[in-house]
Amino acid sequence: MDAEETSLTERQAEVLALREDGLTQREVAAELGTTASNVSAVERAAETNVAAARRTLELVRTLRAPVQIDVPGGTTFDDLVDRVYDRGDEAGVKVAYCRPELYAHLYGLLEEETTGNRLDTAVRIGLTEDGEVAVYA
Repeated sequence: MDAEETSLTERQAEVLALREDGLTQREVAAELGTTASNVSAVERAAETNVAAARRTLELVRTLRAPVQIDVPGGTTFDDLVDRVYDRGDEAGVKVAYCRPELYAHLYGLLEEETTGNRLDTAVRIGLTEDGEVAVYA
């Protein structure tokens, strides 16, 4: 395993790999000669790094999309879906989702930024040339 070119340390990658293999934290600790508490801390730090890397990728994907849509907080999901379709039409990009799929996709990506049917915070949405929708909240 080579973590050199990732945002994970070697130890974080090692712990995640062992956990993915089905080992418990105690089993990982025994194999690595450390404590379960230390394994837990390493795993938590690794998950934080993975989440940050995902957010970074999503930001880059959104920023590189040819269609950018800045959506203010307070926007309903119905209006959000309309904006995506409208901007796609303006740019000649066919959105890769039917309306219910797009609604579900956006809600899944933005659930933490949502109360009821409204966005709590502003978000940036990117629509790629192939009609995929990326979100950076």
